[in-house]
Amino acid sequence: MQSTLNAAINYHQLNFQWKSQKPISRKFKTSPKILPLTNSLRTSINYEPEEGLDKVPGPSGSEPNSVLRLPVVIRQSGRVSRYIYEGNSLKLVSLDGGAGSFSLDFEDAFRKLVRVSGFGIKDFFIPKQVPENYMGYVKWKFLHRVFSSALQVLATQAMFRAIGIGYSRSLPSAAALNWVLKDGLGRLSRCIYTASLASAFDTNLKRVRFTTSVLFSLSIGIELLTPTFPQYFLLLATLANIAKQISLACYLATGSAVHRSFAIADNIGEVSAKAQIQTVSFDNLGLMLAALLNMLFKNNQRLLAGLPFFVYPIFSAIDLFGIYQGLQHVHLQTLTKDRLEIILNSWIDFGHVPSPAEVSKEEGIDFLWTKNKELWPIRIRCLNTNSEIPKLSMMAMQSLTSEDYYFVCMESSCREWTRIKPRGILLCLREGSGTADVIMGLLQACYIRKALLFSSMWETAVEDKDVSDLVFKEWFKLIDDSKQSAKRDLSTLNDQMGSLGWALKHILLSTEEQARYSFVDD
Repeated sequence: MQSTLNAAINYHQLNFQWKSQKPISRKFKTSPKILPLTNSLRTSINYEPEEGLDKVPGPSGSEPNSVLRLPVVIRQSGRVSRYIYEGNSLKLVSLDGGAGSFSLDFEDAFRKLVRVSGFGIKDFFIPKQVPENYMGYVKWKFLHRVFSSALQVLATQAMFRAIGIGYSRSLPSAAALNWVLKDGLGRLSRCIYTASLASAFDTNLKRVRFTTSVLFSLSIGIELLTPTFPQYFLLLATLANIAKQISLACYLATGSAVHRSFAIADNIGEVSAKAQIQTVSFDNLGLMLAALLNMLFKNNQRLLAGLPFFVYPIFSAIDLFGIYQGLQHVHLQTLTKDRLEIILNSWIDFGHVPSPAEVSKEEGIDFLWTKNKELWPIRIRCLNTNSEIPKLSMMAMQSLTSEDYYFVCMESSCREWTRIKPRGILLCLREGSGTADVIMGLLQACYIRKALLFSSMWETAVEDKDVSDLVFKEWFKLIDDSKQSAKRDLSTLNDQMGSLGWALKHILLSTEEQARYSFVDD
């Protein structure tokens, strides 16, 4: 039956004949009831009928009331067909053109051809079940891959010209050094980079992905400079290859997380396969673009040599813009400290849990220079003994019991490297603390920060060495009230987060945020 469906165009007829010694006469007690298509479709497959869907053409010469329309509609490659039963035969009738209708004008046929081709292209590039934001991601990925591929072709041509400009007698030794430096050091740098930023691929995926994309774009610019400085070919090629290897390591490490965010039906294999098809197809278009530019300037070698320097800033800007916009359409459902903080702030201020799309819009790329700009930033880590510890923090540690799996305290401002870290709120986690403890501790810290923003007395209390009894009393009252509020909201908060698709099983923390303390009961 499947081959018959695929081969037929407008009208499909499948005859099922039952052989017996005596003919079996089938008589309906009442006239066959013609099922209304709209109602049957809505109740069975939730399908909105298109124009002309209720008008099922029958075979020529047949009576309209002798056709029993069955509530089964087949959609395939942009075409809509429906099963009908007439006498002793089951037929599949096309609903978008009529059975046996050959009077279609050219415009109608062209419109149908475009529609069928569009469905075919979509089935080739797009997985069956993906969220709405996936199409926006693919559009920006197309822009990114095409211009990035074209730049790589131009950079490779520039490196070939640089080798030809150099001294011919140095080519054998240059090839050996090129293998050791360009490839060997590049792969070594890739391993070092991957090992040093292993957890950052989960906690700061978008930021790492975009910054390494900028690094990749700069590496192409370095390769384009090799014809201008042929005497430094090995040095420039090695630096460019190191940057490319680092960018490749980030791309491979973060690709699975991006694909998982689109696999709403656990079809990550299909999403990954379609992503490879998209990459190969878009890269080939970039190769064609570079070849076209070379064909246009092939008669003028001077313009051809200067072409990369002209198109590089334009293509790089388009490439990075496409990457940036594409990452905006990636809505990660995994929880990190920053995403969880956005959720908790919205819960405290508006009583609302934002969806992954809303958090993604507010989160953005999250560059380094935009972090910790708010008052009283919250950090997850252990107390830094290199800076002065406020007396309130020491009192918080002193009041710990064996039932506490975290504590919240204040952290005074300190200098780290070349910047000053402002005073903030510190959440310290104990060994054995689970996801619920992290959520509750961070929720309590957010409640504390909201209270601190409404009172100016705490700005000086953190830095003061001598704290009055009134401040102690107010601080511990604030700790107790915020903890009770966090306990009250935790169950409802988890239910709403789970209903919106947030992954509550684990919270992804950076290496610094994974530090834990042990409780000792002396």
